[in-house]
Amino acid sequence: MTEIERHQYGVVVIGADGSVLNRHRKAVATGPERMVWGGGDASGVRVVDTPCGRVGALVCWENYMPLARCALYAQGIDIHVAPTYDQGERWTASMQHIAREGGCWVVGSGCAFQARDLIESVPAAAELFRDPDEWVNDGDSVVVAPGGKVVAGPLHREHGIVYADIDLERVGVARRSLDVMGHYARPDLYALHVNNQPARPVTFGEPPASERPPWTPT
Repeated sequence: MTEIERHQYGVVVIGADGSVLNRHRKAVATGPERMVWGGGDASGVRVVDTPCGRVGALVCWENYMPLARCALYAQGIDIHVAPTYDQGERWTASMQHIAREGGCWVVGSGCAFQARDLIESVPAAAELFRDPDEWVNDGDSVVVAPGGKVVAGPLHREHGIVYADIDLERVGVARRSLDVMGHYARPDLYALHVNNQPARPVTFGEPPASERPPWTPT
């Protein structure tokens, strides 16, 4: 099995042999996240082969970015992983939409924790949360089949692991009727360009001839 290690602002896909298959940093920090985190680039917007199928991931509200989803669909994604802090019925509906739109399996990995989980590591949090049993985030981890049917979860206000059997043949079945990057695409009308090069603030070295000034430095 391929394990997927997740944290708030990025996602790492780890192969069965322990090798890192892909790293992706969240492209857009949401709301107050921007006070701490900058944006990532698209070098990690990739789909990789695993024993479970072709896996790709977008972080939290990146899943609301239609062009980012399109970039993964174009790479033949089988399993779309969505680690998130979001939760609730609207988020689950978004996971169902992606499964229908992309004709792929969707694994929504939520954060389920109570006030006591914060208080244990940040004692000052007790001033904000008077009830240690209060749910700060409901979690709502979910697995959705191609086409949009929920097959496991949402795991609501409960600590645990969501399990589901993934049949990759259902990807092909779903895309026979709707393949947004195949027979249902119109590349003559719509096109997407993805800059998948790592973003670097400074580049050292000799510039290409086309970018050299028309004078010689002395």
